[in-house]
Amino acid sequence: MKRLPALLRWLRRQVRASELLFLALAIVVGMVGGLATVLIGATARLLQHTLFALPPELRLSGAERLSLPILFALPVGGAVLVAFNWAVRARKRALVDAVEANALHGGRMSGPDSAVVVGQTVISNGFGASVGLEAAYAQFGGLFGSWGARLLNLRRADARTLVGAGAGSAIAAAFGAPLAGAFYAFEIVIGAYTPAAIAPVVAAALAGAQVAQRLGVVPYVVSAQPGPAIHTTGYLAYGTLGAICAMLGIVLMRSVALVETASRRWLAGSVRPIVGGALMIPLALFTPQVLSAGHSALHIDMTEAVPLALIALILLAKSAGSIVSLGFGFRGGLFFASLFLGTLIGHIYAGLLGLGFGHPVLNMGNASLVGMAAMAVAVVGGPFTMTMLVLEATGNFSLTGAVLAASLVSSTLVRELFGYSFSTWRLHLRGETITSARDVGWMRTLTAGRMMRKGTATIAGDATIAELRRRFPLGSTSRVVVLDPAGHYAGIATLALAFAEGADEAASVATICRASDATLSPDQDIAQVLARFDEIGSDELAVIDDAGDVLGLVTESYVRRRYAEELDKAQRDLFGER
Repeated sequence: MKRLPALLRWLRRQVRASELLFLALAIVVGMVGGLATVLIGATARLLQHTLFALPPELRLSGAERLSLPILFALPVGGAVLVAFNWAVRARKRALVDAVEANALHGGRMSGPDSAVVVGQTVISNGFGASVGLEAAYAQFGGLFGSWGARLLNLRRADARTLVGAGAGSAIAAAFGAPLAGAFYAFEIVIGAYTPAAIAPVVAAALAGAQVAQRLGVVPYVVSAQPGPAIHTTGYLAYGTLGAICAMLGIVLMRSVALVETASRRWLAGSVRPIVGGALMIPLALFTPQVLSAGHSALHIDMTEAVPLALIALILLAKSAGSIVSLGFGFRGGLFFASLFLGTLIGHIYAGLLGLGFGHPVLNMGNASLVGMAAMAVAVVGGPFTMTMLVLEATGNFSLTGAVLAASLVSSTLVRELFGYSFSTWRLHLRGETITSARDVGWMRTLTAGRMMRKGTATIAGDATIAELRRRFPLGSTSRVVVLDPAGHYAGIATLALAFAEGADEAASVATICRASDATLSPDQDIAQVLARFDEIGSDELAVIDDAGDVLGLVTESYVRRRYAEELDKAQRDLFGER
């Protein structure tokens, strides 16, 4: 036992110094992430097959019809979720996902909180709510990366890379698409394509996909058949489809937020999921395709001849199911739901064009795949993630070009008109301001309280300038904090003004103090501090507490130097420089 800490310290040094060992660690994280994905998916499917009396080969959304008594599993699932949340006190904690962990916390994730997220997601999906499991997959995959980084005391940049690698391996395992998993890590979880992260992230994604494949997991998107080659007019038509998906994606995300706000206002938290489950029953009676994530439903609607009117009704019903499920408190994501909705939108788009021109304009299968990617980009983000997903599903490079074009149109419009993906939009509703997983956590830790200089010189505001000169001769300091009669901050006096020629020695110090209304609180981060300096135009600002007592001084030159140092460090981390 005594040798273990020494061995661990040696291993820490080796991994921090060797890129090959770090790569090996990423592969281990990827394998564990792939295994966790298989287990989570199997648990949710076991729940569905048990509760809805499904045959072994059938998934919930592929059922032809479900009876009313069986569908009461939905509100029961809401009650189980409420009980679970109460048992783990989920409402009393801010549950941090992989995106937030990488953006704000340097890749640090909590094991108990991640277990809560996975439990909520499995219950929601297992009882039939219209949510996917990808959030749970990425949560556990990212957690294993975070644990590995914490165990070996790795650098902040390496920790973020491992969290991305773990989350990407989980997505790769779920879809049987290692390239899509790797780009998911880059675009969604890490927030950048970093040279230092390419090898470990791709290796982890390959490892995760291989583990799932060896365990017999059938990838979600495998039956898509390549259509005809895409030409110039097709690119224009698919670009328009991308714009349509962007608009509908924004509507979907805003609708979830509006329904969630309304349900919180009118219903107690203990009944929201139960009511949401009850509202899902009529939708599920219309078609079971609204239930769960929609894996089987996607294949059915892409491979069978389904009337256009029915496709439109399924689109409305599935959208309503996702909005109700998430808006009324079920846990999960819109990853696969957006893929499914996108195939329906592409199907309808190609069908309407054919009706308008009197002959087929776009291949129905191609349009469904382009719509799938464009809608997922609008909601989840990651144009290259979704493009790689289609490429790995079809092997059609001509179609991949059209998918990329539509995805970029969708991504650009969503960023311009909305500014968020679904994960960052949910964080925005909680009061956060991040729009991606780009690392801004270091800015949050550099606060005015940490950067201030304590022990500043002070003087009463009613003291005379002569007294100021006597107590603080030239060269002793450059500025003095002025206090009011109650001992609170009143401004800053500079010795240059006190010793200026013609200064009235009998005048009070208060007459030469400035920045009386310009202060900082100790918890303001470096971005807010810099913005305050730009706003005031002062060289130094006082840091005060809620009572008005002076804690210290912050100078603009020091803050800008610290900012430049951190930017340089971030740049070195980006390129893997040690």
